[in-house]
Amino acid sequence: MLTRYDIVSDTHGYLSPELLAELAGADVIVHAGDICSPSDYLTLCGIARVQMCLGNNDWSHDYGPAVKGRKIFYGSGLKWQVTHYRQHLNLTMCDVAICGHTHTPFVERDEWTHTLVMNPGSPTYPRRSRPSMGRILVDDGKVVEAKIITLA
Repeated sequence: MLTRYDIVSDTHGYLSPELLAELAGADVIVHAGDICSPSDYLTLCGIARVQMCLGNNDWSHDYGPAVKGRKIFYGSGLKWQVTHYRQHLNLTMCDVAICGHTHTPFVERDEWTHTLVMNPGSPTYPRRSRPSMGRILVDDGKVVEAKIITLA
């Protein structure tokens, strides 16, 4: 079964209409921190299941005990890890690794572990790029597509 994971980070208290339109239809939303808004968290939870870590501008008491500095979860036959800072990722312990913080998007395979690593950039305050998010499609335990989506 094809599962769509929409990847966001660094929304900083603003979910643009373009971002919300792109997230419609997601099976899972992965947020790599700096959401900065409990109401935005609830908005995302109304769209799809949310897997989220805390960013340096987030407070755990705003989101409950399940949201911490590192999120590890299993989905679609893969082990996922989400941290705000890339240097906090342990690529030996996951299949897919998501980070944020830099507001600069990229998607790559680690040379040694072959882990898929993605930073979706920021839909709100991009740096050196346009507003962006990521999308990962998984089918039968395999990543079939991983891309950065530029928002209007």
